[in-house]
Amino acid sequence: MKGTSQAGGSNEMGTARVPGLLLKTGVPLMISLLINSLYNFVDSVFVSRIAEEALTALSLAAPVQILMSAMGLGIAVGLNAVISRALGERDGEKVEKTASAALVLAFFAWVLVVVLEIAALEPYFRWQSGGDAAIVGYGIPYLRICMLGSLGMMGQWVFDRFVMASGRSSLFLFTLSAASVTNLILDPILIFGYFGLPAMGTAGAALATVIGQWTGCFAGYFINCRWNREIPIRFTVRADKRCIAAILKIGIPSTLVQAITSVLAIYVNSVLMVITPTAVAVYGACVKIQGLVTVGVNGMGSGLIPIVAYNHGAKKPERIYQSSRWAMLYSFAFYLVFFLVMELAPKQVLLLFDASEEMLSIGAAALRIMAVSYLLSNVCLIYSAAFQGLGLGLQSMVLTLSRQVVLPVAFIAILSRFGKLSLIWLAFVLAEAAVIPFGVALWKREAGRVLKTERPRRIWKLRLSGRTYFPSTLWK
Repeated sequence: MKGTSQAGGSNEMGTARVPGLLLKTGVPLMISLLINSLYNFVDSVFVSRIAEEALTALSLAAPVQILMSAMGLGIAVGLNAVISRALGERDGEKVEKTASAALVLAFFAWVLVVVLEIAALEPYFRWQSGGDAAIVGYGIPYLRICMLGSLGMMGQWVFDRFVMASGRSSLFLFTLSAASVTNLILDPILIFGYFGLPAMGTAGAALATVIGQWTGCFAGYFINCRWNREIPIRFTVRADKRCIAAILKIGIPSTLVQAITSVLAIYVNSVLMVITPTAVAVYGACVKIQGLVTVGVNGMGSGLIPIVAYNHGAKKPERIYQSSRWAMLYSFAFYLVFFLVMELAPKQVLLLFDASEEMLSIGAAALRIMAVSYLLSNVCLIYSAAFQGLGLGLQSMVLTLSRQVVLPVAFIAILSRFGKLSLIWLAFVLAEAAVIPFGVALWKREAGRVLKTERPRRIWKLRLSGRTYFPSTLWK
């Protein structure tokens, strides 16, 4: 990071009004998440036009795709931290070695994905589908293409983090947009066979995804070569071992969290498949919808992290509490419209997936219940982001695993014995509700310990037009 830009950013992080600062940092990330979520959402909408079994196949493929993304995410998180530190130290040699190490790790992550495809793809799909030939026929070609072509996704993760680490976050939108727009254009063409091309079905959806990822990868490479000269790109097979170790040390926890959450999806799919394959299709649709409707809280959480981190270093605890309050308020506000749509018109939402009568019957109740769980998740998602900003990665991981894996699995294991789908959907609500008191207690203890300061008495206060609203003790 150049000294001038860093100084300017430091002043703003420590002095700008928190409500506006949070929007400035969070909204661009919300836009990027929205583009990515639409990308996945529309992909499933097109596939649902093939057959309900095809949508079910994509739901069964999702945990493996989460696992693949987890590998790329881990490399990206570790790279971002290590290379940002090297840029701040103005250590050009370390910057170059770290960049090369990240590219080597991306390649080996792809090799691991290919090995998994060869060894486990077919057994996995036959197990998860319960031997349903139609689901297997739709799912294996889709996931095979996604896995074998995933080197583009790994490369895009790395090139995106190069521009983000050097303070050029806006360029990240170009690579993501290039990937998403390419996928959206190719999806209907390759799935249904327009312009004289053969209809490829789910294989076409996978090919569109892979081509989109490679487009984003090449766009990222071009953008870095053209506008990001601070990070030289050198392809080598002899990466610096210390840089590889530094990236993995920081990135592996993020990979583990994401990988473990894929276990929940596999478990839920297994439980639902026993009841009816249609429930698996419903759950898959809900996951895609969740990615779209939670862009607000995820964007605000990502924007909150650097604000909390800077003000922690500047010893300004009140700004940390204030930014956390506003992040939570914004996340609820951005979600409200989505919540009302899911509660008032769930069938209309599901019809986007060409839902059958059975899927509508099951899905309407499911979406209404799941909408409540997404609402409750705003609280601990903001806590998790605040923990990361304070450097409390372990606490953030514990909170995330509690709400995304441990409690949902426990409640589903208990409630699935009654054989009612409504109780399985309710398990997600109970998990989010149960983790909130734990999150509040963990925040009170750990934030107070790290900040080592007396927390304000009236911590929940929003100043608008010179007046104070909403006194509370939630964050005290």
